[in-house]
Amino acid sequence: MATRNILTKEEPTLYKTSRPVKVFDARLHQLLDDMAETLLQSGGVGLAAPQVGVLRRAVLVIETNVPEGEEEKIIELLNPEIIERSGEQRGAEGCLSFPDEYGIVTRPMEVTVRAQDRYGNEFTVSGTGLTARCFCHEIDHLDGVVFTSLCERMLTQEELENGQIEE
Repeated sequence: MATRNILTKEEPTLYKTSRPVKVFDARLHQLLDDMAETLLQSGGVGLAAPQVGVLRRAVLVIETNVPEGEEEKIIELLNPEIIERSGEQRGAEGCLSFPDEYGIVTRPMEVTVRAQDRYGNEFTVSGTGLTARCFCHEIDHLDGVVFTSLCERMLTQEELENGQIEE
């Protein structure tokens, strides 16, 4: 495994539409393993392939809603599609490609995604709260959509430092 560079907001690749994953081989597995290493090193909770310069429909999300004493796990989603959404959550959101920038974004509270695993097998997975937010955020990256385009407003440095975020 290797850590890859995370592209930042100046990079045109972040604003392009990704192509579907069609070949589920060792090269894809290496990309996913490298993305996992990069995500874990970054301290983030999600990463999309375009953020590491690869225009393929692949995302990783760390499932943080786990019972006490259980390890968080990385969910790999290839060719993901949101098939169900419900509820609403409004809150601060950031992105590894936009360091130190945060804004208020409204997302669904619950999301169900249909995707394929690293071997091409189709599955569905549901997430709530932060996991649902991450599913939406990372899948948006696959269509060249970044969170700043969805923000009601960006948060000021003062708000971030004081932790007093007026939604």
